[in-house]
Amino acid sequence: MASKSRRRFQLDWLISNLRWLLLLAVTVVALLAPEHGFAGPRSVFLIALILAAAFYNLVVLLLLSFGAFPPLLSWVTLGLDAALAVGLVAVSGGFQSPLLFFGLFPILTAALRFSFLVNLAVALFITLGYFLMGLLQMESMSPQAVAQQVGDAAILVLVALVTGLIGQAMQRRVALETEAEQIEELRQLRARHQQSRLIFELASTLSATLSYERVLEAMLDVSEIGLRELSPTSSPQVSVVLLFRDQVLRVVASRHLARRDEQSVLEGKEGVIAQALTTAEPAVTDDPGHDPELSRFAVMHRCRQAVAVPLRAGFENFGVVVVATPEPDVYTADYQDLLVALCNQAVVALQNARLYQSLMEEKERIVAVEENARKKLARDLHDGPTQSIAAIAMRVNYIRKMLEAGKGTVEEELGRVEEMARMTTKEIRSMLFTLRPLILETQGLRAALAQYVAKWTEADPRPAIHLEAPEGVDAALEKDAQGVIFYIIDEAVGNARKHAQAENVWIRLERRGPTFVAEVQDDGRGFDLAAVMADYTSRGSLGMTNMHERAELVNGWIEILTAPGQGTRVVLTVPLTNPGPGG
Repeated sequence: MASKSRRRFQLDWLISNLRWLLLLAVTVVALLAPEHGFAGPRSVFLIALILAAAFYNLVVLLLLSFGAFPPLLSWVTLGLDAALAVGLVAVSGGFQSPLLFFGLFPILTAALRFSFLVNLAVALFITLGYFLMGLLQMESMSPQAVAQQVGDAAILVLVALVTGLIGQAMQRRVALETEAEQIEELRQLRARHQQSRLIFELASTLSATLSYERVLEAMLDVSEIGLRELSPTSSPQVSVVLLFRDQVLRVVASRHLARRDEQSVLEGKEGVIAQALTTAEPAVTDDPGHDPELSRFAVMHRCRQAVAVPLRAGFENFGVVVVATPEPDVYTADYQDLLVALCNQAVVALQNARLYQSLMEEKERIVAVEENARKKLARDLHDGPTQSIAAIAMRVNYIRKMLEAGKGTVEEELGRVEEMARMTTKEIRSMLFTLRPLILETQGLRAALAQYVAKWTEADPRPAIHLEAPEGVDAALEKDAQGVIFYIIDEAVGNARKHAQAENVWIRLERRGPTFVAEVQDDGRGFDLAAVMADYTSRGSLGMTNMHERAELVNGWIEILTAPGQGTRVVLTVPLTNPGPGG
């Protein structure tokens, strides 16, 4: 319908502009033949007709410009043109009128717009009008002049017959072209509808699962359905999804691919795959069997066309989807658009899957950290306060027996029990402080470590813990980073207290350009780092692993320097996100 309306508009616009040319020609002829024109006895009527014709043609052009030209006006303009042709003959001399040529205009427009009978009726109307206007002058005309005018009228009728036949042929041709355009528009509309439906089906699958494997499988299924509906073919389509893993492309999903081909590894640096990855657009090849990389798939040697579509998000390439068929010229622009839309949906699934995997890994890491923290707390309670409380209980039992026997120095034993209870209380307080040092949140890392050293020194003076930290050394550290660094230092000091048999432990904090460095050093017995790390996870203790993982949370790294008999140094380096003036 849109194509038909467009053609009618173009024809009406052409006729209106042609009417201007004919009116200009009438004006020129009226000037060149004054006895039949502007100097004739009916010149006033001639001028009035020309002005009226110009006015109504201007109205027609305005209606066309504003899209307000209904089909009924075509009949009106045809009648007005026919009446104008007769009127021009009447006011310019009848049989002797030089303006008879204007009568061809409505005959031609009738042939282009309407049926053969309408065209013939218009010609007869103009001819009869021509004769009626000429009858008034027949007494003054010679027989030869009358015969000539009859010939002119016959020519008008003959022209009407010829133009009518030509017009009918042209209308049939235009109708066939219009029908073909309508069929093509309907096909495109159906193709767009199928694309929308298929994309909706894939989006439904995407919303129902976080498994990108299922989405990729669904995408391949939808691409096969789309090929059958958009580009009917009897041959099965070969489909391959290749994703980057370890810097190479590996097959993760496929259709009609041999098992041996599923193990193929591509680099994506040559051929149609490299073109798709580089341009971020679909790339087509009509000879996939000779493509530098696609030819590694045995099935591609039987195919005559292949399309590679990148799986891309922003500047990141996830991989590529390749479809191929044994038939040539199958992958139309519509099908390529469908593949691009499907791949865009698949990229969303890949991004969601990556995010989901990261969240699950983070969840598992947090659970592991919490489990390790619980194990560490249980171990510390078992090795410290639990043993002390058990000793206190034994001492109390011993005092009770001394009282029953009425002998011994009960006062001394009570003093020992009191001292053990005090030490146990201090140790528990130190452990509680380590679990959540509130001063860390209010006064920062340096103040928290100073209180940490004081509490452990009060609970157990050996080994001696020394803090070397200048004032304001932690000013550029964010609060979250200070908490992470505190727990890493606590882990390192705890290892030194329990295993190093050291006399002294030093905690040093300093700024080194755009980095913050925390160091824990002891003068203990040291150990063979390589031997310990070789079977570290099997020993049931993950202290050093926890330190490394915590360091990664603040984009830092840990270096452990030790050797048997030479003590141990644990060096933590953290980049400062906002070094400040001192950086």
